[in-house]
Amino acid sequence: MHRIVAVSFLIWSIALPVAAQADPGSPPAPAVDALVAEALARSPALAAARSRAVAAREMERPAQALPDPMVEGIVQDADFPSYTIGSEDMSMAGFEVRQPIPYPGKLRARVAAARAETALRQAEGADLERRIAAEVRSLYARIYAVDRERQALTSARELVELMSATAAARYSTGQTEQEALIKAQLQVTRLEERLEDLAADRRARVAELNRWLDRPGDSPLGDVAALPAVAAPPAALDALAVDRSSRAQVAKAAVDAAGRRLAAARLDVKPDVSPAAGLAYRGGLGPVLTLRLGVELPFRKGQRQEPLIRAAEADLETARQELRDVEATLRSAAAGRASDWSRADRQIVRYREGILPQTSTALDAARSSYLAGRGDFSTLVEDFNLWLEARVQLARREADRFAAWAELEALTGGRP
Repeated sequence: MHRIVAVSFLIWSIALPVAAQADPGSPPAPAVDALVAEALARSPALAAARSRAVAAREMERPAQALPDPMVEGIVQDADFPSYTIGSEDMSMAGFEVRQPIPYPGKLRARVAAARAETALRQAEGADLERRIAAEVRSLYARIYAVDRERQALTSARELVELMSATAAARYSTGQTEQEALIKAQLQVTRLEERLEDLAADRRARVAELNRWLDRPGDSPLGDVAALPAVAAPPAALDALAVDRSSRAQVAKAAVDAAGRRLAAARLDVKPDVSPAAGLAYRGGLGPVLTLRLGVELPFRKGQRQEPLIRAAEADLETARQELRDVEATLRSAAAGRASDWSRADRQIVRYREGILPQTSTALDAARSSYLAGRGDFSTLVEDFNLWLEARVQLARREADRFAAWAELEALTGGRP
């Protein structure tokens, strides 16, 4: 029995590195870029943002249109109630056409404000595209870490079962204490617990990803076997984040729109004019041509236009301060995500070049000592846990690095 278990340990130690590379029972997940493209094509939130941009663009033409003209009928009888049209010079019947004309510059200001509003809605849509892409990539990375941890636990369960069998065999022959058998069985139970938690965690993350893909919440996602290779962050991230971030573009567009609205509000206090022309019939006395010019008297501008100007000034100041806040937030976020990326990258190197081979060597030594009857089972369990945790942490560090890269892509104007 002892020899059979030893051979099984040897087979497991050779096969485990291969098993850790793939899970043939699970179909592969689509590439992350394919999921990003699907999210951008199907996202209801993005479709709504695009519809808002279309609606804003449709408001540009009304902004440059003149007010509708007005037609008035005229009946003038100088000796009412007697009918005197045709016999009295002042009696006539006709019509008059009046066309209100805004003060010079008003229409241009309104058109500029409408176009600025369209630019703001378009910037909001572009920002949402980048946020959706970053969310999809970050969730993909987290699911990758879960899948790799699940794979490591599944593979490790084979060793734990062998450890339990070895402990049972040695306990039955009096070569070890009952404690070793109980600890081995405890390891099996703990692995089952972690696998159950991982399954629940994965379902939750896949459901969140399905939200961005506009899929049913329980739609399955295949095994995420690897993450795409990513480049190191560029230099001068602060400047890139402020100059090229879609969030900064939204804030700048909001400042521009507020400024255009203020310019239009200030012109609203200027008087509009209303030229009019009329033609009246006087029977045999000949027609009468009437030309008029009306000028708006803004007597109530203190109650109407001036409060609107002050409100527009406050909106502009709000937009400017919000832009400053966004720029400060972007600088901080860029520095933070760059630090996250660098830390994760260094830790990945540390795990691959140091911790993983060291834990593998320690586990091999503890296993050999235990099989030879020299080692302690507690040491074997401890080294096994260190070996397992190293592989789990490596996958998490890889996910951290990819998620930090995805956020930096959104912050610095990278691909959506």
